Amino acid sequence: MFLRVMLVLVALAVVLYGGICAAMYLGQRQQIYHPEASWRVEQPPDFELASHGIRLRGWVVNPGQEKALVYFGGNGERIEDARTDLGRWFPDRTIYLLPYRGYAASEGEPSERALVDDAEALFDQVARKHSAIAVIGRSLGSGVAVQLAANRPVERLVLVTPFDSLVRVAAGYYSWLPVNALMRDRFESWRYVNAIRCPVLVIRAEQDEVIPAARTLALLGAFRRAPMVQVVADAGHNTLQDHSDYRVSLERFLR
Repeated sequence: MFLRVMLVLVALAVVLYGGICAAMYLGQRQQIYHPEASWRVEQPPDFELASHGIRLRGWVVNPGQEKALVYFGGNGERIEDARTDLGRWFPDRTIYLLPYRGYAASEGEPSERALVDDAEALFDQVARKHSAIAVIGRSLGSGVAVQLAANRPVERLVLVTPFDSLVRVAAGYYSWLPVNALMRDRFESWRYVNAIRCPVLVIRAEQDEVIPAARTLALLGAFRRAPMVQVVADAGHNTLQDHSDYRVSLERFLR
């Protein structure tokens, strides 16, 4: 009797664990991408990109400059809110802010492949108008920016609170799940960094509560040629932009 009860409990545990794994696999993109905060668009988009049958809509700041800057934001970021600061910090660059698929007024649904394809399409369109293009990628956007810089002639690259692999970040949060087997959108930046040929600046938040320091340090260790590194004291993952050291580091590197 005892053995039968134990077998039943083990079977239930296996079914429950399998159900959790299935739910995580099927719902993983809802865990990765959080566009909800961006859906309330306050400033009408003034720039559009058609990419693989999808229309992405965003903003151009400081139009007409010789050099350009493209910004890729975090997984829950309203990049619309960066218009004022970036426009003021970089008056000599035309700035392109294009929300990911499913974010703000952009169509479609996000995925790693789609975001990278869209980034390359954006770069190719911007390159027709500008002599040089710098790229900033923040958090999830660092994964997009790394792959873009590995495949396109980016002038300068800034990675803000980046990670070596989204799989490894997720494994730290869900150590009891087979994350490596479950994840489809992997953003394994460490695989691409040595194809990057431009100068690179990595900006870390000293008190980053989202991306563990070990994940950023692992990315730094993957570079054959060490990038520049700036650690913003007392900054958290979502408060980095409030610290003057962040602005100063960007301005010095991208001037």
